[in-house]
Amino acid sequence: MTLGKLTSEGQVTLPIDVRTKLRLEPGDVLVYEIEGDAVRIHKGEAVNSAWHGAVACTLEEWNSREDDEAFSGL
Repeated sequence: MTLGKLTSEGQVTLPIDVRTKLRLEPGDVLVYEIEGDAVRIHKGEAVNSAWHGAVACTLEEWNSREDDEAFSGL
């Protein structure tokens, strides 16, 4: 078991064995999945802003009041 300590600013330093196991490097994205009283942490994928910018204009058809109403309960 590996322990960490929460600072008064809500920060935690990930222990070296956790960083090594997840192959984490400075700037990597972490994903937190909350499951009841537990949290699962795993390495995420960085957002490719060039790809996002290229496809963003194709998503305008989903940007309507009707869609907002249809999906508001999800």
